[in-house]
Amino acid sequence: MRVNLKGIHKVKVTLSSGEPKTYYYAYRGGPQIKAEPGTPDFVQQYQEAHSNLRQPRAGTFMSVIARYKAAPEFTKIAASTRRDYLRYIKLIEDEFADLPIAALADRRIRGDFKGWRDKFANTPRKADLAWTVLARILSFAKDRGIITSNPCERGGRLYVADRRDKIWTEQDIAAVLSVASEEIRLALILALWSGQRQGDLLRLPWSAYESPHIRLRQSKGGRRVVMPAGTPLRALLDTTQRRGPLILTNTLGRPWTSDGFRTSWAKACERAGIGDLTFHDLRGTAVVRLAIAGASVPQIAAVTGHSLKDVEAILDAHYLGRDIQLAEAAVLKLEARTKL
Repeated sequence: MRVNLKGIHKVKVTLSSGEPKTYYYAYRGGPQIKAEPGTPDFVQQYQEAHSNLRQPRAGTFMSVIARYKAAPEFTKIAASTRRDYLRYIKLIEDEFADLPIAALADRRIRGDFKGWRDKFANTPRKADLAWTVLARILSFAKDRGIITSNPCERGGRLYVADRRDKIWTEQDIAAVLSVASEEIRLALILALWSGQRQGDLLRLPWSAYESPHIRLRQSKGGRRVVMPAGTPLRALLDTTQRRGPLILTNTLGRPWTSDGFRTSWAKACERAGIGDLTFHDLRGTAVVRLAIAGASVPQIAAVTGHSLKDVEAILDAHYLGRDIQLAEAAVLKLEARTKL
């Protein structure tokens, strides 16, 4: 007998091998169904997932969460961000679904929330993200007049990322270029000369490139950037076969998925013997390279799309604290201006 299962959410991806694959979820944001479609196990996992759905009761924190998930503050964010948020919303629901809304006015509730966050202290990044999502929900509740104050404001962070030494050297870059596929090499050079984020580069269309300029709108903050493509990048783009509307594609000429690109990038870095360096570190590396070349803070910001404040922060705290090349460039400038 055929069973009609409503609300099944399908996600089609292309694996790093190029093989297409479909993942099934009981509902959008729900648990993955790992059984084969059409089997009794598939139906059972679907029914179990739906039986575990919480029905929000009026006057509880669960009802606030339900309103947040239906509001533009949640539905309008990027799909990948929504998926990440849903993981942490599930943790929040498991712990605080039945919490009365009135309890959010009790000054002691912040301590309860902190205690919950501290359960994840062994994985500080997870703890901070869980706290961030909880604070966003409470901020939504405050904006909608459901509560009068947000007990999770200014919660601090457990995870501190120190990327001061995480700069791609010329040797690192050459190592990856020597072992990577043409598709990965193009992504590396594009990131190195543009200083843009991975997501924006994976979505960058050929129409954005009109030699000698690249025009794009950054997904984070919506900043519009118009940058000249450096000669090495321009030469590479001009000789690259256009296999579709996007500049960066996989070996099959198809658009990269985020997971597919990360997997292929990691494999190339592993073959090159690259350790604790990420694709995102290329964004900071681009800032450093421009600074070493003598570019001013406004000039760097015009290329990478950072704010002036962010460029200064990168150069001051995160990357250039002990950069020998910058020091050498400074001394050479001093030598050129003095006889002493």
